[in-house]
Order: sequence, then structure tokens, then C-alpha cells
Amino acid sequence: MTKIVFMGTPDFAVPSLQALHAAFGVAAVVTVPDKPQGRGLKVVPSAVKQAAIDLGITNIQQPAKLRDPDFIHWLTDLRPDIICVIAFRILPRDVYQAARLGSFNVHASLLPKFRGAAPINHAIINGETVTGVTSFLLNDVVDTGTILRQITFDIPDGMTAGELYDALKPLAAECAVATCRDLTDGTAVPQPQDDALACPAPTVFRETSVIDWDRMAHDVRNFIHGHSPVPGAWTIWNGEPLKIFRVRLAPYTCERGMFRIVDGSFVVGCADGALEIEELQLPGKRRMLVSDVVRGYRGPQEGSFS
Repeated sequence: MTKIVFMGTPDFAVPSLQALHAAFGVAAVVTVPDKPQGRGLKVVPSAVKQAAIDLGITNIQQPAKLRDPDFIHWLTDLRPDIICVIAFRILPRDVYQAARLGSFNVHASLLPKFRGAAPINHAIINGETVTGVTSFLLNDVVDTGTILRQITFDIPDGMTAGELYDALKPLAAECAVATCRDLTDGTAVPQPQDDALACPAPTVFRETSVIDWDRMAHDVRNFIHGHSPVPGAWTIWNGEPLKIFRVRLAPYTCERGMFRIVDGSFVVGCADGALEIEELQLPGKRRMLVSDVVRGYRGPQEGSFS
């Protein structure tokens, strides 16, 4: 029986844990410590820990530091055959070398494209039409290990980062199971990455999510969708930040950075055309459809974003 240790944190990793447990039986799960969340600061487990509990997995470790000697001792005593890592931390060498057959990560891009913490966001921002998931053997340099498997995904026009995130979950699970089978059967054929084709995908922050209306409409759309829903692309409207989550190319004319309300539509101009805003969030309000906002809007019918 293959002894698999699964390491992960968010809901993106949950389908992979479930699929691996169904296919092989996961021996142990490693995730982050429980953390206080919400207004009441209630201490809650990670999505992966909760899924492990629901699956009946009792060997769950939550080290504050992966270099903790007690954790390393636990892992080496367990003698795992495979360590599968999805949306977790950077593993020290002592950790990833503990697996007899290998330790691998499933990354949400077609490596070597979009190495880094936010491959899904950058695939949308960059206007990619195809992306996917990649499993690769871990080494000392993040996202550079030899490739084991890849599964491609065609990105529908207008898809947001949040929608792509959900679409790649089952593909990551499929990739994880297939990779474990390859390693177990001895049929894995690792292929080196071509570093010349690599491009970075750093974390996206609120500070770097400001919309530049001077860019081409298609690029602005991709930028907005690539930051949707988190952290949310934003602009300044009436002196306050306005988050925009979804737009579409619009057959209207409007000066760049200027907005107009036309026939119930909220239109804003870019360098070469206009966008119609479909979903937004006003300060202190929930995310709303623009049709609901415009229905009760009594302010200026045109103006500027800054």
C-alpha cells in the first residue's frame, strides 16, 4: 500500500485530498495551524484540515514551522512513499526528501509559465486562452522542478480569476491521482522545464490593483477579471474607492477615464473603446449587479474616474 502524505491549506486543495484518499488512502495530512477568523475571531481550521476530519483521517499535523525538529522527526518516522503538496508552503529539503518515491507539487499553470504565488490571476491578466495544471518534483528553487504531468484547460472568453480557480480544482485532483500512480508504478518520466519560457506570477495586492483606464479596453477587461474577486480591481469614484469585478466590451463611445450611464448601463471609456461594468462594490456595501445600482442611482449621469 502506497503511504501518501498530503500537504495543503485552502479549498483549492480539498478535491485533490478527497480524490487521493479515495484512490489510495491518505496516511497523514499536514496543514497550517488553526487561525482566528471573522469579526468574532473564532478559531477555525483550514479547509484541508476540515476535509481531512470529514474523511476520517486522524493523523493531522499543523506545524508552525516546517523546520521544527519534532515535525521532521514525525515525518521521517512515518516513512512516506509520496508527499503531495497543493497550495501550501515552500518545503525545506529535509521535508521533501523524506518521501521514498518523491515529493511533488501540483501548480495551477502550465509550467514554466507563471511561476509564483498567483498563476491563476496572471493567466487572466495576461489574456491567456489556454492554461492548466502541472505536477512537478520538488527541489530547492520554487516551481522549477522536473515536470511529471500536465493537463490543459481552455479559458472561456470573459472568465474571471475566481471562475478559473474553481475550474482548475478538479483538474488538480485528476493530476494528483495520476501522478501518484505514475510514481507508484515506476512509469513517471520527469521532463526538465525550459527556463527560457518562464514568466513570473507574483502575488497580487490591493496596492497594485488600481485600474489604468488609459490602456486598451481588452487589456483593462483582463486586468479587472484577473483581480476578481480577490483582491478586486478598483478605481476612484466620487472620491471613494470603487471595486469592479466584471465588465464586458461595449459598443459605446466614451472618453478614456470618463463614465456615462446609458440606457441603464454603466459605461467607461478606455484608450480604444469602452467597457460596460456589470458587477461592482461600493464602499461599505456588498458586491452588486450594476443593474441594481443604476436602478436607484440619482447622481450625475456622467463624470470621471481617477
